[in-house]
Amino acid sequence: MPKVKQKISGCFRTRKGADTFCTLRSYLATMHKQGANLFQALTLTFQGNPPQPRFA
Repeated sequence: MPKVKQKISGCFRTRKGADTFCTLRSYLATMHKQGANLFQALTLTFQGNPPQPRFA
């Protein structure tokens, strides 16, 4: 996943920024695969009530 961002912007400024990007990207990819509305998932997450992915 870091390669996607690196190809777009060239690099990450910090290691923490790269870690944060990977965490968000992974969460959104999981929610997308489960058919969730990504905008709603992000909105709820930033309001402090993130929808939890379903586990098999």
